[in-house]
Amino acid sequence: MAFLLRVELPDVPGSLGALATALGGAGADIEAIEIVEHRPDGVAVDDVLLELPHTVMPDALITACQGLEGVHVHWISRYNAGANLSMDLEAVEAFTNEPDQAIARLIEVIPSTFRTDWALAITPGEDGAQLLHGSSAAPMILPDCDAWLSVEHASPLPDVAAWDSTVLAGSPAVTRSGARFFVAVGRHGGPEFLPSEIARIGHMVSLAASVQTDGD
Repeated sequence: MAFLLRVELPDVPGSLGALATALGGAGADIEAIEIVEHRPDGVAVDDVLLELPHTVMPDALITACQGLEGVHVHWISRYNAGANLSMDLEAVEAFTNEPDQAIARLIEVIPSTFRTDWALAITPGEDGAQLLHGSSAAPMILPDCDAWLSVEHASPLPDVAAWDSTVLAGSPAVTRSGARFFVAVGRHGGPEFLPSEIARIGHMVSLAASVQTDGD
């Protein structure tokens, strides 16, 4: 079974190797490691994609990590997007290849790129916000989210009661033709979006807006 582990560790030589050794000793087979954030206080945050045999429980990985000095587990959960971490450049390629569908392709690649459960894009309509595009797991019935359309920059979003325990973030953008839209992303049960993740989401949304042509 594939799992995704988000872990905080000292940003010093040898820390990642020690983490890999501890996880391997607990029975994990590491598929990929991606650096999420380098912090000025000497701490790094990494995402580790790994496979666990059915005989090993995820708690064993947490215990292994806690045995390392300065290591803290933010989150671990099943990873249903497949055994790979989609890099930002691959995501950008996905929507630049189809400029008339850039926003739609962006929504499709966000969940695997940023390890979210879903993504959606809304646009202003005569009766308030309207759904423009949604990923396969995105909620199709929107709560009152008109306030999102007034958000000025990429940022965390307030909780939505109808989406219990879903951590939200989003970013506004304007296409070359002047069409406004807003992209929201959600994670069921966390973890919270790091500032670096929110900045990356904002950058990618802006790129898709600059690519989008009037064909959509």
